[in-house]
Amino acid sequence: MPELPEVETIRRGLEKCIVGKKITKVHILCEKSFRGKPELIEGKKIIEIERRGKALLLRLDNKMTIMVHLRMTGQMIYDGAERFAAGHPDGEFIEKMPGRFTRVYADLDDGTHLYFNDLRKFGFWKVMDELDIATDDFLNKLGPEPWAMKPAEFREMLMRHKNSPVKAVILDQHNIAGVGNIYADEGCFYAGILPWRKCGDLKKTESDKLLEGLCSVMQASIDSGGSTMKDYVRPDGTKGNYLEKFAQVFRREGCECPRCGSEILKTRTAGRGTHYCKGCQK
Repeated sequence: MPELPEVETIRRGLEKCIVGKKITKVHILCEKSFRGKPELIEGKKIIEIERRGKALLLRLDNKMTIMVHLRMTGQMIYDGAERFAAGHPDGEFIEKMPGRFTRVYADLDDGTHLYFNDLRKFGFWKVMDELDIATDDFLNKLGPEPWAMKPAEFREMLMRHKNSPVKAVILDQHNIAGVGNIYADEGCFYAGILPWRKCGDLKKTESDKLLEGLCSVMQASIDSGGSTMKDYVRPDGTKGNYLEKFAQVFRREGCECPRCGSEILKTRTAGRGTHYCKGCQK
């Protein structure tokens, strides 16, 4: 599943391609991948693309919204004079559209097309009105994003889970939205704390540093175009460079810590592969 920086990279790329264009026809090739009534979005103009957590929201001029969730293997492909693609980087990026994994696509009023491909059929488009958005279980269970939290609010959230490991709590999208495995490890390293420490054991200076770290590493990833995990790429098909340029511990087990020179190790915490420095994380 893409993490928040990857989805934000996708949002920024597609925004340049489709905002201001009208959806003239929706083609549903897999019923599971489309939720709602297509006639509610046909003939309507895309006026804005937002992001909530890891979901994209395509706002239309009739106050309807298309929520797009890529899940594990989704792709968004804009096919115009040039092709822009986002998501799982398999050969479908360069094949003729619609392809064998195309589940939904929309014709746009300038003769271009927006395709949704999904190998495993876990992702979806969902047509929603303002009331739907206000009551949607997925959206309304999302916690605030790191940038929206003040240190006191973040600490209060951690203290509600005093006996839980820090990493488990910050990975829970109900507590804080958008933090995935890469950025949980990097945030803990930034703060100098071990990911399996109990939240209740953190000093205020440590929780403040953790929030600062989450914001810092995720913003660095957005600025560099997202991580280079094999399953996600930029909207133009190229990969981001966060892991090569900025990641300090993630996927670097066996290497020297850039801060103290100790060996970076890997274990499991909260059911996830976890990278840490045995020297400077306490």
